[in-house]
Amino acid sequence: MSFQQGLSGLNGAAKSLDVIGNNVANASTVGFKQAQAEFADMYANSMNRSGNSPVGIGVMVANVAQSFTQGNISTTNNPLDIAINGDGFFQMAASPDSKAPMYGRNGQFQLDKNGYIINPSMNGAYLMGYAAGVSGGDPVALKIDTSAMPATATTKISTKVNLDSRQSVPTVTPFDPAQPNSYNNSTGVTLYDSLGNPYSVQTYYVKNATAGTPPTTTWNIYATVDGTTVAAGGPPAVPTVIGTMTFDSTGAMTATTGMTLDMTNYTKAGGTFPGTIALTYTGSTQTGSAFANLAQSQDGMMPGTLSSFSIGKDGSIIGSYSNQQTKTLGQVVLVNFANPNGLQPIGNNLYQATADAGTPMVGVPTTGSLGTLQARAVEDSNVDLTAELVNMIVAQRVYQANSQTIKVQDTVLQTLVSMR
Repeated sequence: MSFQQGLSGLNGAAKSLDVIGNNVANASTVGFKQAQAEFADMYANSMNRSGNSPVGIGVMVANVAQSFTQGNISTTNNPLDIAINGDGFFQMAASPDSKAPMYGRNGQFQLDKNGYIINPSMNGAYLMGYAAGVSGGDPVALKIDTSAMPATATTKISTKVNLDSRQSVPTVTPFDPAQPNSYNNSTGVTLYDSLGNPYSVQTYYVKNATAGTPPTTTWNIYATVDGTTVAAGGPPAVPTVIGTMTFDSTGAMTATTGMTLDMTNYTKAGGTFPGTIALTYTGSTQTGSAFANLAQSQDGMMPGTLSSFSIGKDGSIIGSYSNQQTKTLGQVVLVNFANPNGLQPIGNNLYQATADAGTPMVGVPTTGSLGTLQARAVEDSNVDLTAELVNMIVAQRVYQANSQTIKVQDTVLQTLVSMR
């Protein structure tokens, strides 16, 4: 026995206590991964033919390995908090134009004054991903575009109705929106010009007499814009048929004519429309059941300001606007490694890639081996405090035992010195 074994045992136990203490200290650190000291025995080369000495000279710390097991996920009230459920790391950067990526699993994000998504817990590191409209290439620092969504002028109205074949031809002619007996049914929709000014358009359906063999029925379509009848010529102005639909005896629509709405005379406040507005009635029917407006839409919209945004499981950042529209503002990416234990910790819950970790594999969450994202949540530390306290007791006992070997060796030496 020599002092070497005892000293190495003390150093090893102290190192183990350091690792355990670091685990305990970070038990509440978001995204922290616990570590464990791994040891190996040591042997000295012998000068004799036997090679290595059969008696070891102690222990050494071979590695401090981190456990990248999944931590519990806790919900938060911050829409930018993101938890990774599964494998992968967030790619981070010290600055928007940095070419030295860093990696971590702490998803406590917020916006800085310039609109970039940063993590204050990671020393203000920038979250990387794909910009809006980009689906590959090198990730860039994600920046939320807070500019307003511009207005879009309506170019098409799509409507799907069922017209009641049992209804009679109106008894009052010509069509007059103020006379309910001059039309059979109506639908309404709001249009928008190039500046987002709204226009209330009401369309009216007037049944014509059934004729022909086999019999067909034609329906005329009239319209009002902001309460004014769409009409031609004048005075007196004559209500204009803006379209017709023809149905056969099976109730299927067989032909249409016209199907355009001219908004030239109805623009206001400097707004314009790009020509006439097309009307489509694809899928409309005429059956022996009550009139029904089955679907209606138009492709224009008023301007909108960004009111909120959310992050999907695949990392898509979806902005919601005051005009009830949504738009993709970017996408968070994840990075995985063949050997995560090869990553080099650099503090602030961040790691750097090394040759031992392997080539970074960048991808969209939910694809390949990458996990999914959960917004308004964070991943807790995976430290098991109960287990760490037990490990601490064991390491303490090991430290005490090694100190005893040194004490015994000291006693032996004192005995030898005192011999006469």
